[in-house]
Amino acid sequence: MDVYEAVDSRRAVRAFTDEPVPKETLERVLAAAARAPSSGNLQPWHVYVVTGGPLAELKKRATARARAGDPGDEREYPMYPADLTSPYLDRFAAAAAQRYAALGIERDDPDRPRKIAALNTDAFGAPVVLFCYLDRAMGPGQWADAGMYLQTVMLLLRAEGLHSCPQVMWTMYRETVARAVGADEGLALLCGVAVGFEKEGVPRLRTGRADMTETVSFIGG
Repeated sequence: MDVYEAVDSRRAVRAFTDEPVPKETLERVLAAAARAPSSGNLQPWHVYVVTGGPLAELKKRATARARAGDPGDEREYPMYPADLTSPYLDRFAAAAAQRYAALGIERDDPDRPRKIAALNTDAFGAPVVLFCYLDRAMGPGQWADAGMYLQTVMLLLRAEGLHSCPQVMWTMYRETVARAVGADEGLALLCGVAVGFEKEGVPRLRTGRADMTETVSFIGG
């Protein structure tokens, strides 16, 4: 797949089939992704690939917490700044409205938080979830490295005909995840990434992007 095509077709898919993803495909993607940029070549990420019975059990436990209205574990880092302002707040609100509509959840539904959480803890039906951790000693630079690594993974998944959905939501249930994967206490969960084949016949969400003039400045000739 052309790189431009991979970038353009990558999006957060929220409806997957239960078709298994071959282990050799995941191994090929993750081996190639190791070439992602890494300052000082630290390669600070540690990924747990969860499938089959262990994933089903993890989904079951996390979904039970979500449906019970469990507010989740103490956050180790905020998903968004508390004082988010425009234009970022405007972009966030517009994307949220699109997302709720695509999921068939009304914004004024009093049970909306639980419904959204339960969809997330099921990983939208994905048969694979990658959990990306970093050593707690790492700083912002290494977290940036991990972001570039995960983007590389997601683009390589597109080359394999697969889709993905990065899920910071899993940090809300990080203790449940840690027990499931056996993560050392010295590791912090950055996010999960749902992986699989997209389910056909469901609304597809493709959020808009700001015009380049809003985010890019050319200096010089």
